[in-house]
Amino acid sequence: MTQADPNAAREAGKRAARIELHRSLTTGWLRAAVLGANDGVVSTASLIAGVAAAQASPAVVLLTGVAGLVAGAMSMAAGEYVSVCSQADAEQADIEQERREQTNDPRHEHAELAAIYEGRGLDPVLAAEVSRQLMRHDALAAHARDELGIPVEGLARPVQAAAASASAFAAGAAVPLLSVVLAPAGAMSETVIASSLLALVVLGALAARIGGASVLRGALRVTFWGAAAMALTALVGSWFGVGLG
Repeated sequence: MTQADPNAAREAGKRAARIELHRSLTTGWLRAAVLGANDGVVSTASLIAGVAAAQASPAVVLLTGVAGLVAGAMSMAAGEYVSVCSQADAEQADIEQERREQTNDPRHEHAELAAIYEGRGLDPVLAAEVSRQLMRHDALAAHARDELGIPVEGLARPVQAAAASASAFAAGAAVPLLSVVLAPAGAMSETVIASSLLALVVLGALAARIGGASVLRGALRVTFWGAAAMALTALVGSWFGVGLG
């Protein structure tokens, strides 16, 4: 019998890991990107529709849209930064506690990790051996991943998350803003609403496509709620326009 080459087995495992990409691995960043862009389109288009329905001048409508883009992007960035900072603080505290426990009582930590693998279906002898080998390779990473559910190489990054959320929001908000600038005279509201709904269709379809869901369902649900937000805001704007007039 020919003995398997360990190096060849490792290389085969790496190739398989590169090929076998699961949709669930993209849901985190995809959700954040789609949420940010969707918020940018809906909130900015709704602001523009509401102010335009109040019979404001095109300059005021454009200024409202720009203010909405800046305020929304900063709000998304601040909210995401605070949220991810809290997550990062909690993760770091858990990892530091795990580091101390491994220094003070490594035997208990080995038994604890083995019990986790045994609970997942390995027999006790194999679970203990897996625990021993993983702890010898990188004890902290093994416990962070399998005991705490925290991949050490993928800790939360607040600045990165804040920048991504703000950029996604700004990208979405740019659609209705460009529509205001490029709209033909007398058709600004219609152009903004049409272009924004089209952007929402694309966003919903793209998210559904990458996530492996129904493209039609994904496009419809995003577009429906965006249209509802724009319609309600335009209605409120028209009421105030009549009252102020």
